[in-house]
Amino acid sequence: MRGSSYLSAPLRRARVWKYQALSTCRRVSGSPTLLQPVLFAGDGEIVIGRGVEFGWPTSAQFYSGYSHVEAYTPEARVEFGDGVQINNNAFIKSEGPGIRIGAHSLLGSYVEIIDSDFHDLRAGRRRADRPRMAPVELGEDVFVGDGAKILKGVSIGAHSVIGAGSVVTASVPAGVIAAGNPARVIGELPASE
Repeated sequence: MRGSSYLSAPLRRARVWKYQALSTCRRVSGSPTLLQPVLFAGDGEIVIGRGVEFGWPTSAQFYSGYSHVEAYTPEARVEFGDGVQINNNAFIKSEGPGIRIGAHSLLGSYVEIIDSDFHDLRAGRRRADRPRMAPVELGEDVFVGDGAKILKGVSIGAHSVIGAGSVVTASVPAGVIAAGNPARVIGELPASE
């Protein structure tokens, strides 16, 4: 009898193909490695650099989850730099201002990145008015821990680390560790050897 990876490979490929068929975004460029299914949605543009990879076989919900990448409006753009790796079940959605993830960045499981509040905060206007929006940018080689949420208007400097479960509501400089809710700088990264 062959190992479970032999038996699961055709099922995994079938799940990946299913989500490709369900994807609605027609402006996707690039050819990522899809280890886990990804739904590409919206009327905007999704740009994928060389060597981008979605899914991680040894993390939770590899076989049951999927990632969601959406450029909702025609002017929305989500961009992944070369060599970006996205773990399982990421949710990345732009409503217009755009999201850019720098080259060689690593995103943990269940990471959420959004450039909008999606609804006005005032009760009487939640269904009618335009929500607040601002672009999001992650510099090169940023590491975002499992379950972190990065909200509208945030820039994260190159090489920084965002702790697991953090909620990032304000920009983070390069070369630091930030964690918490709301995330705050808690230390500097040691110099590279």
